Amino acid sequence: MEIDRDFVPRITLSDGSTIPQIGFGTLAVQPDRKSSDANAETTANIVSQALEAGYRHIDTAQSYGTERGVGRAIAASGIARDELFITSKLANDNHAPDDVRRSVNQTLNNLGLDQLDLFLIHWPLPTLYGGDYASTWATLTELVAEGRLRSAGVSNFQPAHLDRIVAETGITPVVNQFELHPYFANDEACEASRRHGIAVEAHSPLGHNRAPLTDDTIGQVAAAHGKSTAQVILRWHMQHGHIAIPKSTRPQRMHENIAVFDFELTPDQMASIDALNRGPTGRVGPNPDTYEG
Repeated sequence: MEIDRDFVPRITLSDGSTIPQIGFGTLAVQPDRKSSDANAETTANIVSQALEAGYRHIDTAQSYGTERGVGRAIAASGIARDELFITSKLANDNHAPDDVRRSVNQTLNNLGLDQLDLFLIHWPLPTLYGGDYASTWATLTELVAEGRLRSAGVSNFQPAHLDRIVAETGITPVVNQFELHPYFANDEACEASRRHGIAVEAHSPLGHNRAPLTDDTIGQVAAAHGKSTAQVILRWHMQHGHIAIPKSTRPQRMHENIAVFDFELTPDQMASIDALNRGPTGRVGPNPDTYEG
């Protein structure tokens, strides 16, 4: 059954724009990260299925190699542009201001769009580019002012990274997207984001290695509601106010992942999932303080 897009809540961002709380992620939906015609066709078919399932928020990135395929799916969908929310992210070798501008133009061309709803710095890379991710951020804010981007944000930014770019530019990102799931609540990044009025978006919302999907506690909650463990985890995100971008190449899972608005976890169930947090040892992906891309 297709899910009416209006059933998916929208989070109001600090600049007044709104973003669907559930989106569709495109990392690794194609065999490799090459921006080839074959890969674009593969991604277009998968994203088209996601759009048919009711997703209106699509997340891509320059480094995924999926922008062309997302663009093809958008063009073929017949869905009005103002019903879609499209996010992309800056590749790690494009941090210099001139490269930011060049690559954003290429992203828009790949997607077939005149304006992108949200563009993120993918990683802060504090040990590269002389540690000057603040200049990269300043360039994104200029592109918002020029109308190329509707909104700008960051991804994988730690509290110190957020504090610095806000202090140096006076402009706050609207979104911080980072690893966040029941085994890694990433409390410090969540608290810093909310302190600045930045919306929290979970990449790898089901677990970077998908381990939470087989957790006994989550399984018990799922059985109580007659839902899948993935649905329970995504519902946990929704009730915490997170934006989440699950990914699947299977239509059945696409439908399941967006169908999380017809049940509610009890306070005790939320607390039992909260208690699964392993702190820093729960992180599976790279540490943003040291990651060099």
